[in-house]
Amino acid sequence: MKRISRRAAIGLAAVMLMAGGAGAAQAASTVKVSLWDKGASAEMPTGLAYATPGLDITKATMGIKASPGSVKAGAVTFKVKNDSKDTIHEMIVMFMADPTKPLPYISNENRVDEDKAGDKGEVSELDPGKSGTLTVDLKAGKYLLICNVPGHYGAGMWAEFTVNP
Repeated sequence: MKRISRRAAIGLAAVMLMAGGAGAAQAASTVKVSLWDKGASAEMPTGLAYATPGLDITKATMGIKASPGSVKAGAVTFKVKNDSKDTIHEMIVMFMADPTKPLPYISNENRVDEDKAGDKGEVSELDPGKSGTLTVDLKAGKYLLICNVPGHYGAGMWAEFTVNP
C-alpha cells in the first residue's frame, strides 16, 4: 500500500472540504408546500386576506402550509402538492416590501394584483392531487405564499414565509 505524506494528506483534505462546501453553498433549500381546503361544499369565508384588521384565520376553510417556514437566502425549491380532493389551487411567491401592509388587491376580480405585488414565481393551477415544483433565488426578507385563484386569498389561503440572510 502506498503511503502519502502528511502535507499531501492535509492538502487533499482541504481540497475535499472546499469542494464539498462549494457544492453545499449551491444546493437549493427545499420547502414542502401543502395546498389544502375543507372541500368544495365548505362555505368560503371572506375578509381573511393577510394584514386584514381583526383577522381571525381560524375561520379559514382553505390554506397553505409550508415546511419549513424559513430558509437561508439563495436558491429555494418549493415542492408543492394540491391536497384538495375537488378544488384547483396554485402557489405564488410574493415578496413583502412592507410586511405591515396588505398586498394590492383587485376587488372586482377577487384576487391579488400580481404585477404590483412582487410576484417571484409560481406553480400555476394544480388539479386536485397534483404536484409541481418551483425553484427561485430569494434574497433575505419576508414573503407570502398565496393561492390567487379568485376568492382563495381572501378566504385565508396564504402563509408567511421568511428568508434569512
